[in-house]
Amino acid sequence: MKNLSKFFLLLLLLAATTSAQVSRAKLAILAGKVLTMDAKDRVINNAVILVANGKIEKVGRRRDVTIPKGYKTVDMSAHWVLPGLIDPHNHTATEQRGDLHDYVWLTNPGLRAGDLVEVDSPNNRMAIAGGVTTALMIPGSGTNMSGFGGVVRLGAKRPADAIIRSPGSLKIAQAGNPERWYWGPNRSYMNFNLRQTLQKAKDYHEAWNDFESGKSKVKPKKDVTWEDFRLLFRNEIPASVHTQMFQVVSESIHLLHDEFGLKLMIDHGTFDGFKAGKLVAERNIHVMVGPRVWWMNEQDGSVTSCAGGYWDRGCRKVGLNTDAGVLPQEDLPLQGAMSVRYGWKTYAALKGMTFQAADSLGLQKQIGSLSPGMDADFVAWTGDPLDFRSGVEAVYQLGELVYKPGKRRRF
Repeated sequence: MKNLSKFFLLLLLLAATTSAQVSRAKLAILAGKVLTMDAKDRVINNAVILVANGKIEKVGRRRDVTIPKGYKTVDMSAHWVLPGLIDPHNHTATEQRGDLHDYVWLTNPGLRAGDLVEVDSPNNRMAIAGGVTTALMIPGSGTNMSGFGGVVRLGAKRPADAIIRSPGSLKIAQAGNPERWYWGPNRSYMNFNLRQTLQKAKDYHEAWNDFESGKSKVKPKKDVTWEDFRLLFRNEIPASVHTQMFQVVSESIHLLHDEFGLKLMIDHGTFDGFKAGKLVAERNIHVMVGPRVWWMNEQDGSVTSCAGGYWDRGCRKVGLNTDAGVLPQEDLPLQGAMSVRYGWKTYAALKGMTFQAADSLGLQKQIGSLSPGMDADFVAWTGDPLDFRSGVEAVYQLGELVYKPGKRRRF
């Protein structure tokens, strides 16, 4: 029994090993074209990316960058290199079912699913082969508030590397799926119930704020049901809201952004939801469209890119999602190609799946672009990721090679 206890203690210590404690190679990646997705939108031909200790050290033209001694040179000079793609709506947390859905109450404020991470699962390996390196893993959309999710690095081989942040968002579903819950509540009741749950969470947060600032001498009682909401009300994490159609998108904006002041990410945003684009643009709200990225006008038969519809109405914080396992997460580039086919812009789509997705999660200073200090999560493509002829040649996460195709490419 004593030896068994020591064994389990050793396992816990190994699992607790931090990313900083892992020795990582120093690399010089030679790239034909680098799309940095940084604040200056730099596109660099004949580039070098220097990587050290799992971070981007320098990005520049090959003629302008001196490769230090001790760096391993990796020749990707025939390829495009971009930040890893980010799927900001994903349920594929378990290998057995491949779909994380827990349906209990209509609102489940105490549920936290972001720590439920399966390292190196078949779903994760397929995503990596498709160039998708990061996902927001969230509970399902069958209830009005299903709980908190987490941001996961899909190519991680160690638990310490896998969880980028948990909790990563509060998952809310406005209308649609929750209308099928239990007795079938209508939208007025869902909004009433959601409002009173959020008000309880806000009251808890403000009581602690008053105590911590010295405004109140009464120390509130800790309650794990409401603790994670403090991150939400400090706007450190978003409310990712499964919302679609013009009317429901508008109500989500009114209730969650205007009334409660939350950092809002409109998730799905499909059908004619883009008609609320002016409201979205005025508030500088993120929209992550999908899995249906197009909308057909039944009156005239025209087909519109949903992301393009928001873009045309002045929205610039636009990205895409797969809602995996509704669509496989490796189909995220296909979502981009279809969005462009029906009217969006190519570069905007690529930036939407990288920087804008990271920004929607509050992680824009860690992932989503290639600039000094960022995590070294990047993908080498044989060409434009939105071109069906292009494939993934290599995937690096925290400076480690996590995927390289063999003789037969998966995608």
